[in-house]
This record gives sequence, C-alpha cells and structure tokens, in this order.
Amino acid sequence: MHSVKAKGILSAKNGMNIYRGCTHGCIYCDSRSSCYQMQHDFEDIEVKENAPELLENTLRRKRNRCMIGTGAMCDPFMHCEEKLQLTHKCIEIIDRYGFGLAIQTKSDRILNEIELLDSINKKAKCVVQMTMTTFDEQLCRIIEPKVCTTQRRYEVLKIMQKRGIPTVVWLSPFLPFINDTEENLRGLLKLCFDAGVKGILCFGIGLTLRDGNREYFYAQLDRHFPGMKEKYIRKYGNSYECASDNTSHLMRILHSECEKRGIMHNIDEIFEYMHKFETPDKWEQLSLI
Repeated sequence: MHSVKAKGILSAKNGMNIYRGCTHGCIYCDSRSSCYQMQHDFEDIEVKENAPELLENTLRRKRNRCMIGTGAMCDPFMHCEEKLQLTHKCIEIIDRYGFGLAIQTKSDRILNEIELLDSINKKAKCVVQMTMTTFDEQLCRIIEPKVCTTQRRYEVLKIMQKRGIPTVVWLSPFLPFINDTEENLRGLLKLCFDAGVKGILCFGIGLTLRDGNREYFYAQLDRHFPGMKEKYIRKYGNSYECASDNTSHLMRILHSECEKRGIMHNIDEIFEYMHKFETPDKWEQLSLI
C-alpha cells in the first residue's frame, strides 16, 4: 500500500475511485488489464490520501446536487479501508452535503456504513450495488478468495431491503465451462428476487480478457482448474470477448424472469436510474400521478 496526493477526485460523470488496485483476489478481474496503465503491482494499493478533502471542496462548489458513484474500478471496501476509513469519510461528506450515492462492492464491510447510507437515502437516493458471480459457495471461495461469499452478500442485500435502501446486482462474470450454467443463474436469481433488488445488470454470459488480466486468469486456471487454460486457448485464442455457448439461452431466462417480477433488467434503464438524482418529495409527487 502506498499513498499519493491526487489532483482531482470526481470524473466528468461524478464517479470517484479512492483506491487503485485491489486485494480481493478475484481471478478474473478486468482492472488488472495493462490498458489501465497502473504503474504499481495490483495488490500494492494506491491510496488517494486527500480524497475526502478533494471531495468536500468539489461538492461545496457544485451548483446542483447529483449522484456520486464509486466502486466501478476498485472496490471501496477493501481490507485497507478498515484502517484508513477514506470511503467512510467520503460517504460522510456526501451525506452532509445532501448528495446521492451509487456505491458498488463485493464486501460486507459496507454494513459498517449502514447508518450513513440510510441517512443519504432519506434525503436523496442511495443505491447499493453488489456483484454476484456464483451460487456455489465453494466455487466462490476459489474465484473470489479474499472477500465474503455470495451467501453473505445476499444477507447484505436483505439488510438493505429492510432499510428501504434500493439495490442493484451485477451478475458477472459467468466464466465459460465453470459457472455458465442454468443452475447457477437460477440460483443467483432466486437470491436476487428474495432480496427485492431494484435491478439486475448483466452484460452477457462470459467474460473479457485483455493483456495483464489474461495472464493472471490463466495462471489461476492452472492452479485451480487443471486443463481449463488449454480449453480457453483452443476456443478463444487471444480474443477480448469470451462469450459462453450458453449465452442466448441464459439471457432469455434472465430477461424473462425479471420481466415477470417487474425488476429492471435493461442496462440503459438501470444506469439512468442510478445516475438520476432524486429527493423524497419527488418520489411523493410521482406516487400521486
């Protein structure tokens, strides 16, 4: 872990990454890809030590409140957050200034912020996003070894449901030949439906592999799934997109089951929802229409 002084914190679309790199150890992580030009080892987390100060200065100057997003590239609740508390401080600032929050994680450490998330959601909108990949707990411990398993993430979603905090689940990735099955999809959907999620994001059945990411992924396949790397090389070569042969079948199930239950599953609709700043008075007006 090493610290840097960042020059800015929010992107043009009001997203932020407080940390760079990750310690969850997920074998498929796209953020390892060389195209992101990370100048340090992926597990040597770069910490934007002045992130809270930058965020407060930025929000103070904004004329209009908006949704602030975090977690797209690096999980905001990695192991170092327990000590550094930078995500916590930034959430406090978002709450204090009355902005909305769309936060993505795989970690149950988000429960440490439940009171703040509740406070934000009462004044604006707080959307908690959880990534789920496999219904199989044993498999989850292999492909996502240093973060809580799917069952615990489901428990987090249930807690958010009880608080009235809206949730979105990212179903990804489905690794060809490993978890790209109907059994896995239906198992995950059952958890999502029981937890009352607002939307389910799925960009397809498969994964992406680029330089940097591919080498790490293949090394982990050799370690945990002997012979699987060769299967990938024969089918996909150096392709960026590694789509499952089960894509059409599984995506039909996903869209059909979500449609039956009135759960958002259109990617553009979900992103529009997460980016749209709303306040409780606006929700009350809409409920009267």
